[in-house]
Amino acid sequence: MTGENISDFKIVLSNLLKARFPYLYISTWEEERAVDVIRLVASNERLIKTTRKVFTWSVTKGLSENGQKGKEETKAPLKALDFIENFQEPAIFILKDFHVYFGAHGRQGDNQLIRKIRDLLPTLKQSPSPKNVIFVSPSLVLPDDLQKDLTIVDFDLPNFSEIKLVLDEMIYANQSSGRIVIDLEDEEKERLAKAALGLTLHEAENAFARAMVEDGRLDINDVEVIIEEKRQIIKKSGILEFIKSDLKIEDVGGLENLKRWLKKRDKSWLDSAQKYGLPAPKGVLITGVPGCGKSLIAKSISAMWQLPLLRLDMGKIFSGIVGSSEENMRKAIQTVEAISPSILWIDEIEKGFSGLSSGGDSGTSSRIFGTFLTWMQEKTKPVFVVATANNIHSLPAELLRKGRFDEIFFVDLPTIKERMQIFRVHMQKRLKDPFVIGQFEINENVLERLAQMTEGYVGAEIEQIVISALFEAFSEDRGIEFGDFEKAIVTTVPLSITQAEQIHSIREWANVRAVAATPKEDRVEYKSKKEVVLSPPPQDEDVNMERGGRAVDF
Repeated sequence: MTGENISDFKIVLSNLLKARFPYLYISTWEEERAVDVIRLVASNERLIKTTRKVFTWSVTKGLSENGQKGKEETKAPLKALDFIENFQEPAIFILKDFHVYFGAHGRQGDNQLIRKIRDLLPTLKQSPSPKNVIFVSPSLVLPDDLQKDLTIVDFDLPNFSEIKLVLDEMIYANQSSGRIVIDLEDEEKERLAKAALGLTLHEAENAFARAMVEDGRLDINDVEVIIEEKRQIIKKSGILEFIKSDLKIEDVGGLENLKRWLKKRDKSWLDSAQKYGLPAPKGVLITGVPGCGKSLIAKSISAMWQLPLLRLDMGKIFSGIVGSSEENMRKAIQTVEAISPSILWIDEIEKGFSGLSSGGDSGTSSRIFGTFLTWMQEKTKPVFVVATANNIHSLPAELLRKGRFDEIFFVDLPTIKERMQIFRVHMQKRLKDPFVIGQFEINENVLERLAQMTEGYVGAEIEQIVISALFEAFSEDRGIEFGDFEKAIVTTVPLSITQAEQIHSIREWANVRAVAATPKEDRVEYKSKKEVVLSPPPQDEDVNMERGGRAVDF
């Protein structure tokens, strides 16, 4: 076992053992890994001076030493505690799955057993030979009667060094056999090991083995296999949703400023970024006109960075049971950190954190918001948060201050250049059959004419125009024609007309608080043929601002 977190755990554990802490509690799914590390500490004179025997207990085997056959009479937990009480040599007793007697899953705790544990406390403290009891369980369950007597010891999931060691050992073992082709550069090995962070050693080993046997080789493309293993963790949480997206960043039309910002931060969670003293990016808040590509950007980051994308449903956080909402938020944070590096997507974040001042839920919303803010400010795990918002005015000011997000981007109505790109993306995506294409040709002239006709239309509306045009051709069983697009445009009332006041309000806010997602060279003043006033608010001559966001380019 190597790695910083194991070294830190050894030091913490050895100090607690030397200080004769009677009861320690380790909550982990990696039972055997924890037992192995405890045995290493127990046999190391430099760490604890007085080496100790290590006994493990389970209800199926009773107490056993060093993996030998257990003592049949100690299978009953009370009998096992009697054995511990009467044992006279230096020893550590590892009790597995005792949480079932502490009241797990809403059950009543075993009062007699809890009383026995409390009775044993003076014996453990005053014994001539040092003795410690360590509870190892996948669930943390503490009876009220034992909260002052048990000490919780954190046992983190394997870190990068440990997973990298497993990967190197598997590569060496399979490369020497000649049956598996290994095609990995050093940086690609690092990315593969980083992708497995959040898995147990057993899960990581399974993922690497699966990647090898699927096609007889191991290369950087097998990152997807690792991510598939992480999906299993998310499915079991019930709060987070794993989003599988094949959407590429090129599939999002326009928003080049935001794209460049994201591309510069790709791989920033790898060790190579540490040479520059760079921290992992915290996240971005993307606000703007509905239907202009905010959600698409969130999905495309996952594919570009090759990181798992998790969507947090705020509706699932708020539960009807008192106290469970706060626990749901903590579980969501723990889960997303466990599989980091990862991307956490919170869609329409204003709906989850609006109305905090109303106090109608006994302060639950405020407490959850406080937990989220603290985590955003102090998180050290590489979790990139992508929050999208339509109604930015509903968000609390605390969420918008520097330190929560790296940047706030504003997505405005697409410019003519961006509308051309959006039309191109959706046409190339759908127009593939030669019969449907017919005499129609996707060229710059066609795209520019359509873009000029759709001034003030958002990306989602342009997609629907393409779909409507295809329905026209489909209904008459013929190839697509330019007139089909014209007809769809005429019958569509854009959002810039129906929500003109809201868009103007969002622009006023973004002019001084957000960075434009569209670069300066692509931006043009919006002049609607329908004479809808959406011009920016008056500006001071000394302030260099552009419509819909600060004039900052990346």
